[in-house]
Amino acid sequence: MLEPSHNDELPPIPGKRYFTIGEVSGLCDVKPHVLRYWEQEFPQLSPVKRRGNRRYYQRQDVLTIRQIRALLYDQGFTIGGARLRLDGTEAKEDVTQYKQLIHQLITELEDVLKVLKS
Repeated sequence: MLEPSHNDELPPIPGKRYFTIGEVSGLCDVKPHVLRYWEQEFPQLSPVKRRGNRRYYQRQDVLTIRQIRALLYDQGFTIGGARLRLDGTEAKEDVTQYKQLIHQLITELEDVLKVLKS
């Protein structure tokens, strides 16, 4: 689970607007209690809360969680170091986020190609 470059093996993010904590847990390979803890530690994570305090994450939240996961598990950052990295301008240039976006785009384009062929 803590293998380097494990983010390449994460499933593509579906084209939905909102995701439950269970869905995000599966998409990011992180347990729900870890996601709730990261919400307290990273101000960038603020899922919408509705009906009985249920969390609903948006696509950008999922990308941020994957970025946090890469910083902590793959690159060996501490929570404080990852927080500082995300707050800085370097976070926007992070290669892992670009890889995730490109992988997602390729998956969506393959889906479009399948529809066009049929």
